[in-house]
Amino acid sequence: MFTINGLEEYVKRQEFLEELNIPKEHKIDFQLLAQGEYNINYLFTHPVTKDNLILRVNTASQMDLSDQIEYEYKSLLQLKESKRTPIPIYVDGRKKHLDYGVLVMNFLQGVPLDYRKDLYIAANCLGDIHSVVLEENLHLLCPKNPLQSIIDECETMIQTYYDSHLGDEEKKKQIKRMLNLGQEMIKSTGEYKGRRCIINTELNSSNFLINGENNNNYIIDWEKPILGEPAQDLGHFLAPTTTFWKTDVILSQDEIEKFTEEYIKVVGDRFNTNDIEDRLRLYLPITCLRGITWCAMAWVQYKDSNKLIRNEFTAKKLDDYLSKEFLDMIENRYFKKC
Repeated sequence: MFTINGLEEYVKRQEFLEELNIPKEHKIDFQLLAQGEYNINYLFTHPVTKDNLILRVNTASQMDLSDQIEYEYKSLLQLKESKRTPIPIYVDGRKKHLDYGVLVMNFLQGVPLDYRKDLYIAANCLGDIHSVVLEENLHLLCPKNPLQSIIDECETMIQTYYDSHLGDEEKKKQIKRMLNLGQEMIKSTGEYKGRRCIINTELNSSNFLINGENNNNYIIDWEKPILGEPAQDLGHFLAPTTTFWKTDVILSQDEIEKFTEEYIKVVGDRFNTNDIEDRLRLYLPITCLRGITWCAMAWVQYKDSNKLIRNEFTAKKLDDYLSKEFLDMIENRYFKKC
């Protein structure tokens, strides 16, 4: 059942069992829950407490971190008071007995977010998470100029596509043109001096667990948080490159504005939101560039037969995102007016 070599032996180790207070004589049944690009999640039931838990195995880092799983663990600890995120229970990032990092956290119920009916619930989740006050930052990455950092990340990711003989030459030119226009948009922004909080940076619909209004609703998958500004999370959540990933939804400008109004109302006086709308107007197009360049990079990587994790849904979506129709839609919506 385990696709990771050595994992079956790892979960039987005395150290692992003792950390989770599992008696050695108890057998644990693991079920594959979900597999993403960089993590594999297994569901199991604690034989004593009967709590449902997740064993998360990290196979690579999007952030080029040597301690990726510990980074996620520490972030979840800081977010615990929001009551909107998983509670971490165990972490092992040493890679001493396994080639990959391991995290155990509680399992949360819920269904993926529906953009057409759950936008206000999402606004409440994000308002609570962004309102968490950090006494100090001991581990989170904190880019001085977040917008420029995204552009820099885009330039790094797209290089894989530029350098590949598999990449389409016309699409290379189109992406380069949009990146140049994106750089022009943000050239006067400089270092961000406003309020910072923990932001997820990867808010697609499947990262939400929805149980309905007035019920417990959550955000999961915290592998790439940073200490950033709220508008970056909002931009990622609302951008076409995000909403189209797990669904075929592209939000209208009216829907984006109504969501933003609800978010500001939910936050209330917990922090100042006066600049949210102005910053969001910058983050939406820049986030689209991040989505396109990641897809271009991943498209090339998916051509490698040695790739450890391969998701056929992702493979299909990568083709969709690099289609002429999709690239033209992004350029016409956000970059023609520059």
